[in-house]
Amino acid sequence: MLQTSDFDFDLPEELIAQTPLEQRDQSKLLVIDREKKTMVDTQFYHILDELEPGDALVMNNTRVLPARLYGEKPDTHGHVEFLLLKQLEDDHWEVLAKPAKRLKVGTKVAFGDGRLSATITEELEHGGRIVQFHYEGIFLEVLESLGEMPLPPYIHEKLEDKERYQTVYAKENGSAAAPTAGLHFTEDLLAEIEAKGVHLVYLTLHVGLGTFRPVSADKIEEHEMHSEFYQLSQEAADTLNQVKANGKRVVAVGTTSIRTLETIGSQYDGKLRAASGWTNIFIKPGYQFKVVDAFSTNFHLPKSTLVMLVSAFAGREFTLESYQHAIENHYRFFSFGDAMFVK
Repeated sequence: MLQTSDFDFDLPEELIAQTPLEQRDQSKLLVIDREKKTMVDTQFYHILDELEPGDALVMNNTRVLPARLYGEKPDTHGHVEFLLLKQLEDDHWEVLAKPAKRLKVGTKVAFGDGRLSATITEELEHGGRIVQFHYEGIFLEVLESLGEMPLPPYIHEKLEDKERYQTVYAKENGSAAAPTAGLHFTEDLLAEIEAKGVHLVYLTLHVGLGTFRPVSADKIEEHEMHSEFYQLSQEAADTLNQVKANGKRVVAVGTTSIRTLETIGSQYDGKLRAASGWTNIFIKPGYQFKVVDAFSTNFHLPKSTLVMLVSAFAGREFTLESYQHAIENHYRFFSFGDAMFVK
C-alpha cells in the first residue's frame, strides 16, 4: 500500500515561481513519454508539435473569483480574512475563515466601505464557515471592487495584473484558484493549434478547497478529496466521442480537465455525455484511465494529490525521475511555473 511519503521530493525554495513570465508561452516544457521513458526539454509554444490533426485539446474555462476578502468585526475591529470557496443558495457561501476560532455563529463581519457585510451561519471543520452576505447591487461587481485574487500561500509577491492569474479563455465565474496548466496558452497559440486541425474543446470545473488542502493521511487511501463542481456540454461530449472513434487522442490541459473527463467517462464506460455535478474523484496509482490519452500540467507540490495523479498515468518512479530532472535543470514550479507534457 502506497504511503504519502512515497510522493515526497526535495524542492529548493528558489524554484517556486513567484511571478508569471512576461510572455505566457515562453515557459519551459518538459515532454515525457511514459512508454519510451524519454524526456525532452523545450519551450511551451512547441506544444504545437506534440498535437496532431484530429486530436482534441480539452481546456477548463473556469474563471477565478477575486475570492479573498479582508474585513473586520465591527464590535472589536478585529481583522478577518475570508476565502470564498463555494456559492450555495440565497447569498450563502462556504468560506475558509481566519481567525476561525473567533468567528462563531451569529458573528458579523464588515468589508470595505460598508457595501458588503456577512453573518456567520454555520461552523465547519478546518476553519470552514457558512456565511450569508448582505450587499446592495450585483454581488460579483461588489466582489470585483473589494476582493483580491486568492494566490496560493507559497506566492509572496503581489500580482500586478489580476488577469495574469486567469487563462486567456476564462469564462465561467466560480473558482477559488486558477487551473494553472492553462496559463501558458496565448490566443495566438490557440489559433495556431486550431489551424493545425486540432479540436479546441472546453469544459468547466470550479477549483475549490481541495487545491489548498495537503494530504495529511499517511496512507493515500485514507485521504478524502473535497468535492468540486463540473460541467460538460453535449456538443463537447459529441466532439470528444468522435475524436475517440476516429482513433485520435483526447489531450487534457491540467488536472482539473483530467478529473472532469475521467469522472464522466467512469460513469459511462469510457464514453462522454453532457453532465454536471460534483466530483471528488481521487486519481492515484492503480487507476485505469478511461478517456485521457495525454495531458499538459504544471509541476506540483511534494506529496500532493496532483503528483499522485501524474504518477497514475506515467508511473510513480518515472514521474519522480522527471521531477528530479526538472529540479536539476532549474524548471520553475507551481502556479506561475513551467509545464510538462505527458504522453
